Amino acid sequence: MFSSVTFMTMSSALDGLALRQRVIADNVANVQTPGFRAGRVSFEASLAEAVKGGSGAVIPQVQRSLEPTRLDGNNVNLDTETLLNIDTNLRYQLATQAIDGTFSKLRTAMRG
Repeated sequence: MFSSVTFMTMSSALDGLALRQRVIADNVANVQTPGFRAGRVSFEASLAEAVKGGSGAVIPQVQRSLEPTRLDGNNVNLDTETLLNIDTNLRYQLATQAIDGTFSKLRTAMRG
């Protein structure tokens, strides 16, 4: 069960979303830091390809944003980060609920 494509996919998704939450927090913390470029976490496309390939396991990657900068060289947009944070939190909750459902079924089966 723990090596199934579904479980590996959900685990990879949680890892990617958790990393995204940390990167968003770092972006917000550096909103006033001159020269700071926002980080972006991408893993969904590679996760979809891994699922098609029968694996479901990926390692999320952090890239620096190429979005335009302000005069101080910083490109963190607090509105964008807030929306990304809300979206990421909702996705994380959905993924944890899906995994919880899997474990609930397993507990029920073990009880007989």
